[in-house]
Amino acid sequence: MAGVSGRVLVYGGKGALGRTCVAYFKSQNWWVGSIDMFPNEDAHANVIVKPCDSWTEQESEVWSGVEAMLSGEKLDAIICVAGGWAGGNAASKDLVKNADLMWKQSVWTSVISAGLAAKHLKEGGLLSLTGAKPALSGTPGMMGYGLAKAAVHQFVHSLAERKSGLPNNALAVAILPVTLDTPMNRKFMPNADHTTWTSLDFVSELLFKWANSQERPANGSLVQLITKDGQTELILA
Repeated sequence: MAGVSGRVLVYGGKGALGRTCVAYFKSQNWWVGSIDMFPNEDAHANVIVKPCDSWTEQESEVWSGVEAMLSGEKLDAIICVAGGWAGGNAASKDLVKNADLMWKQSVWTSVISAGLAAKHLKEGGLLSLTGAKPALSGTPGMMGYGLAKAAVHQFVHSLAERKSGLPNNALAVAILPVTLDTPMNRKFMPNADHTTWTSLDFVSELLFKWANSQERPANGSLVQLITKDGQTELILA
């Protein structure tokens, strides 16, 4: 596709935040690829991932799909917004089941994204992963979730180191939202204070700026998205 301003791959491109990112980047004349269990009709190309119990199987499925999708073109940004939420403490009968799901949704996708970045990202490109502010400390009511997100935080620190394998001058960062203003969150928390929830448009526009090398934080940053009275502030963890 000739004449595009940039190229981005969105892992989790059919989720609420992923759909917003796909639509926004596309509106700015970027080529957009989506990786998800379902196709995003707005994306220029899709890699469909089947649910599976093997991390290596998922990796090879994604890798072959992305190779075919890119046809040798390099990416300006890879944005991993795949993930989900599950609760439960150590006494929960679903402790391991939920922790396993959180690991698959957040850690598998983040690590596969980093491998893709090492191969397909341009020098100076953006790799953005998704952590969570609550996982900066203990999360007794959602142990599997906190565990997986804390692993993503540590992974970002590793990716920012000199011998991480990422292209020269690439930026590896994580966004750390508290609560995103998604339809599902509104459905399940109708009485919450929505003025403290971060809008999906804000996040997609922020990632677009970083993808364009504007107002970038330092490599390895964990960027908390703190929203109050509908206004979001960026605070480095």
